[in-house]
Amino acid sequence: MKPAVRAASIATFAIFGLNGLVFASWASRIPAASSTLGLSSGETGGLLLVAAVGSVISLPLAGIIAARSGTANTVRIGGTAAALGASAVALGLALVSVPVVAAGLFLFGCGVALWDVGQNIEGGAVERLLNRTIMPRFHAAFSGGAFVGALVGAGLSALEISFSAHLVVVAVLSLTVSLWIPRSFLPEKTADPGSSGPDTDGDRAGSFGAWGESRTLLLGLVVLGAALTEGAANDWVAKASVDGLGTTESTGAIMFAIFVAAMTLVRFVGGAVIDHFGRVRALQASLASSLVGLVLFVVAPNVPLAAAGAVLWGAGAALGFPMGMSAAADDPERAAARVSVVSTVGYTAFLAGPPLLGFLGDLVGIRSALLAVGVAVLASFLVAPAARERPTPTGAIRLVTDEKS
Repeated sequence: MKPAVRAASIATFAIFGLNGLVFASWASRIPAASSTLGLSSGETGGLLLVAAVGSVISLPLAGIIAARSGTANTVRIGGTAAALGASAVALGLALVSVPVVAAGLFLFGCGVALWDVGQNIEGGAVERLLNRTIMPRFHAAFSGGAFVGALVGAGLSALEISFSAHLVVVAVLSLTVSLWIPRSFLPEKTADPGSSGPDTDGDRAGSFGAWGESRTLLLGLVVLGAALTEGAANDWVAKASVDGLGTTESTGAIMFAIFVAAMTLVRFVGGAVIDHFGRVRALQASLASSLVGLVLFVVAPNVPLAAAGAVLWGAGAALGFPMGMSAAADDPERAAARVSVVSTVGYTAFLAGPPLLGFLGDLVGIRSALLAVGVAVLASFLVAPAARERPTPTGAIRLVTDEKS
């Protein structure tokens, strides 16, 4: 391995992990923010929706920024925006001002999305130069960073450290690492931003045409369930534990950490599992585990059983998104258009679904509201055969998993 590629691989692994840590620093302490502002589950969902809107708006812009400024600068811009957003949220919590917190979350959502797209483009370029599957491990780094962030959130909550002070530290960390680490990224001529979006009239037509392909839409449904179950857990496991089981905020953060730990472990070993059993069987097993774990978490009468549910839920949520991306990319000539469609569906479910659960939570309780996710997971399970491996033009089967977290 060339030194430049090795350095870029290490930098990409690190930037994925730190992105996960920054994200989990917010997610693990949502109950604290909700409590400080005196919000119901539905009102908390409204705040989460503001962050989701920021991310959804930024996603299509990220490809343009990456093409013009490079992946390293995309990460830098995203990290800076996330830092400013976290600072604004900290100020809003200190002032007990919902509008200020909402504005901060919008900017935070924009920044995290830009950072995420930049790191995924870089990860794809590194993977191509290595000529082996490494993307799942980059996303395992994201999950590992989220696990650390959740543990830190639990510890600070137990020590009764204010969430505002926590977010100020997160802002400094986000700004520092996002400006420094990308210096080791691949030279821009090596990184391939083409996957971020088409740039010719023909490619644009192909992208729109992919929305009419039945298999591509079925893959979108597969990824919708997988993304929704992961996003719902990220945003609501901690609060559902507090509200539904009567636990402390610290215990709620630990429950989130358990979910993330299970997901991280499976992502580290998932490539071998997929290669051994095949994509469809691995996908069905993942979705089944997610569904069983989700139901167990919701109906469990105590913390240990709920934790067991979180383990199964996290293990099942680990590979659905990357396998959907891989299936969409089976045909290199149509990969960009199909991945664009499937990832759009996935990101919409990941970002917009959890806030809507908050509104449902006002009616039935947030823990019970999570059962709605099971409907989407079941639908994904039923259409999983759409992800069956297809031969490339050379007759080889593509099993590389290209996920965006």
